[in-house]
Amino acid sequence: MTGSTPKVPFHAGEVALQAASGMRERMAAAGSKVIRDYMPDQHRELFEKLSTLFVGVLDSDGQPWATVLHGPPGFVLTPDSRSLRMSKYPAPDDPARAALRVGAPVGLLGIELHTRRRNRANGWIAVAEDDAWSVRVHQSFGNCPKYIHAREPRACPERAPEPAVREERRLSDDARALIASSDTMFIASTSAERLTPNQLVTEAGAGVDVSHRGGRVGFVEIVRGERGDELRIPDYAGNSMFNTLGNLRVWPLAGLLFLDFTQGHVLQLTATASLRTDQAELERFPGALRVLTLAVHGGWLRRAAVPMAWTAPEPPPQFRMPARDGQRA
Repeated sequence: MTGSTPKVPFHAGEVALQAASGMRERMAAAGSKVIRDYMPDQHRELFEKLSTLFVGVLDSDGQPWATVLHGPPGFVLTPDSRSLRMSKYPAPDDPARAALRVGAPVGLLGIELHTRRRNRANGWIAVAEDDAWSVRVHQSFGNCPKYIHAREPRACPERAPEPAVREERRLSDDARALIASSDTMFIASTSAERLTPNQLVTEAGAGVDVSHRGGRVGFVEIVRGERGDELRIPDYAGNSMFNTLGNLRVWPLAGLLFLDFTQGHVLQLTATASLRTDQAELERFPGALRVLTLAVHGGWLRRAAVPMAWTAPEPPPQFRMPARDGQRA
């Protein structure tokens, strides 16, 4: 099945950052070629072989949340090139669960860590049944394998989830330790506080996104402030579409997810984002083009929430060389 391509695939926040980086003309020409309103066959094939799926949603207060679903390969199906059907819901104590309702915007990230393949599919929830839910796709595009640490998954069916523990602006020692040991995180964002299916179709670049960020262990810096904790994340050269940062420019709330790939712990946080480009800050993160600062609101730590474990990571090529003094990623 073939489909049309959006005439204007980027909103004002994305365009502003593309222009500031000198990539506006190139992305204007390339955007409609790489962002489709249907899934190519290779994207459908990837989604249907996944054992995990990362999801970004928007709650009733306009707060994005990121979560991860898990199941045997085949729990995600693509009935056609514009539809995804998931036979798994988030757990009842997952803060993203209530946002999965008919008409709600949603962002999906299919990432196969051991092959470093990743594809995105954004749209809205068309069906929400007791045992499954479906997404109508309005944006589909691939991302490059850069910054992905390769690791093989295996099932751990004996693992039992523990009750969720509330996190405040000042994070617990357990949450801080999980972040400090992470080489990977996921971030959900949105182009607006409220989004209807009609807006997703008619407004350029509108939608909820969930994206991957990777670096050397410790690439997310934790700064303890008077009002709570801040996370600082270096931003390096990428695909120049600025989907996440463009969203945060127009609606600065973010949903963060950190996953313990050994124990299956999941840390879900909410935060207010800002972008820093001052030279003093950039010098602390060699090679970074900007620094994303996230003031933590709070969230939940859900221990043993994912009944899976992954092998030790194989770093991507740019992280295989020893870091220079002060280089975090």
